[in-house]
Amino acid sequence: MNPWFNRLAAVSLVGLLFLCLSWELWIAPLRPGGSMLALKALPLLLPLFGILRGKRYTHQWTSMLSLIYVAEGLVRAASDQGASQILAMPEIIMATGLFAGCLGHARVTAPSRAVKAAD
Repeated sequence: MNPWFNRLAAVSLVGLLFLCLSWELWIAPLRPGGSMLALKALPLLLPLFGILRGKRYTHQWTSMLSLIYVAEGLVRAASDQGASQILAMPEIIMATGLFAGCLGHARVTAPSRAVKAAD
């Protein structure tokens, strides 16, 4: 089994988590001193340990979760100004990397692939 997809998903997830927190608390918060929008990082904590352990089911549902962050990045890249608009691009890239890593890992670890490889 190739761990490349799992590493991509793990790095993207951790990076996205730190980006969301730093964006909304320090770099470009909606209000001075931080905003409650930093809570958008909380859903990223749910799959963290499953992704780090390489759990297939966690990768499957996290791929759907990552699409929310892709959509948010696209909206903020198109509508925000200044630092928020610039920070939206790394969010899009990391969320897309998370999506690709999760799908790749789920595909590589599929039980049907293990049976076919043994034949």
